[in-house]
Amino acid sequence: MEPIADERRRTESQLWLEFELVRPRLLGALFDAAAHGLRRLSRVRLERSPRMADFALWATACETALWPPGTFLRAYDANRRAAIEGAIEADPVAAFVREIMAVRSTWAGRASDLLRARIAASEGAPDTTAGWPRNPRALAGRLRRCQTFLRTVGIDIAFGREGRTGSRMIRMTSLAKSPRISVRNGREA
Repeated sequence: MEPIADERRRTESQLWLEFELVRPRLLGALFDAAAHGLRRLSRVRLERSPRMADFALWATACETALWPPGTFLRAYDANRRAAIEGAIEADPVAAFVREIMAVRSTWAGRASDLLRARIAASEGAPDTTAGWPRNPRALAGRLRRCQTFLRTVGIDIAFGREGRTGSRMIRMTSLAKSPRISVRNGREA
């Protein structure tokens, strides 16, 4: 949010007084939107069901009482994308996977190979290994936890066993059909 200019600042008691004056109209607007949603709910169809599908359906039914059609789902999707982007940026493992997959369409190897790739990538740079797992098993666990977020940005991670010895392999694939999400400085790129 933008900073509040000195001449526009209010005390908490002033703020609550102003809220009490508009509260009946706010409550009326919410009731009107709910009534509008109840009338429209049986006719609303979504092209795709997002997470929390029942909530999205209800909010879409109510939205045209307050905003133009499509406003809710655009805001909901943008909020979800920003949350996913934040989760990836906060997880050094997920961020590294996205970084290496930006320059290739597939990667296959063991967790120990990925650890070595991380070490090789960070040579000559300041120590950025804080938050990184120290062994292959821990790395595989972290990859499993960030699988859903990475799939959302177009990177699929699959785990399996290969060869006669049953080596645990990790396969990462860039999904060409999935849109890549990139939010920098609060703007979608």
